[in-house]
Amino acid sequence: MGERWLSRRQFLRAGSLSAAVGGLGWLGTRWPGRDHDHTSHAESHTDNHAATPHGPAMTVGDVDTAAMGYDPSEFLTTFDYGTISVGADGQTVREFTLTAFDKEIEIAPGVFFPAWIYNGQVPGPTLRCNEGDLVRVNFVNAGSHPHTIHFHGIHTAVMDGVPGIGRGDIEPGEAFTYEFRAEPFGCHLYHCHSMPLKKHIAKGLYGAFIINPDPARHGEAARARHPDYPESAAWQEFVMVMNAFDTDFDGENEVYAVNTVAFHYMKHPIPVDRTRQIRVYLINITEFDPVNSLHLHANFFDYYDHGTTLEPTLRRIDTVMQCQAQRGILEFSYQEHEPGLYMFHAHQSEFAELGWSSVFEVR
Repeated sequence: MGERWLSRRQFLRAGSLSAAVGGLGWLGTRWPGRDHDHTSHAESHTDNHAATPHGPAMTVGDVDTAAMGYDPSEFLTTFDYGTISVGADGQTVREFTLTAFDKEIEIAPGVFFPAWIYNGQVPGPTLRCNEGDLVRVNFVNAGSHPHTIHFHGIHTAVMDGVPGIGRGDIEPGEAFTYEFRAEPFGCHLYHCHSMPLKKHIAKGLYGAFIINPDPARHGEAARARHPDYPESAAWQEFVMVMNAFDTDFDGENEVYAVNTVAFHYMKHPIPVDRTRQIRVYLINITEFDPVNSLHLHANFFDYYDHGTTLEPTLRRIDTVMQCQAQRGILEFSYQEHEPGLYMFHAHQSEFAELGWSSVFEVR
């Protein structure tokens, strides 16, 4: 029957991810800025636990972000505001260009994945505009398969980016311009909707799409979420896209992450200023698993489901679950905390052990 792949759960029980994905390993218990480890503690356990490392899981080495042309640390705070013009009717027009093509990406040290991508990265660039803008997205398919762009939001049927409706699939070498008015405000996403849909998403064709609320429509509360207003300066904003990768193409993910690279924010903690509030645009685009989640250690947050309200839909929680394509905004602060490293991760423990673990460095 040939080669047989072991499941991710079998590798977790064995305490070795390296065999599963050809190069991933554990870095024991060292965190950034921490000198001690618990090796002797792990060795003192019974055989049932002896193979499993204790303390934070980590991969060995680091991803070459320069060679890949994508740095998850930079992605957190990078927004593409497009090219702005004003139409004859005074309407603000915001224009973006997205190009799909095939590219091998490094998702963990020495672990490469044959991705389909927008603009050379997974996730694609975070597009940001203002509520009511006329948005034009010039899409070029430079890949080897038909692709589309489907935006979550309000638009006409012909702009839906769905095969068989309007222009439908954009064939390799072809281009199409999607045009719609940015409605409603919130935390949204875009992704390829070509078939088979799960393959086009799992291969990496997705990104975040943020629409800033218009204070003229929604009042003073909208100003803190709009980067053109001084109230927004009190906030540190981060984009986090929960994703995963099926490295052996068996319909089951082996590597999990926020913003693609496993354990990146464990090795490169996210710096936060404890005097400023934090806003996280959180999106789940994980394929093959019904839900994903985020759990914040030592703190609580307000949650705005889909980001389409200015009042929290959930208050003072420390864990939130999202199905695929669900998204929302988290708001919280470390103003009453002492400086240090504060963890956050998926609370499906298996996801955390396979790469979806991160740290804020509160300064």
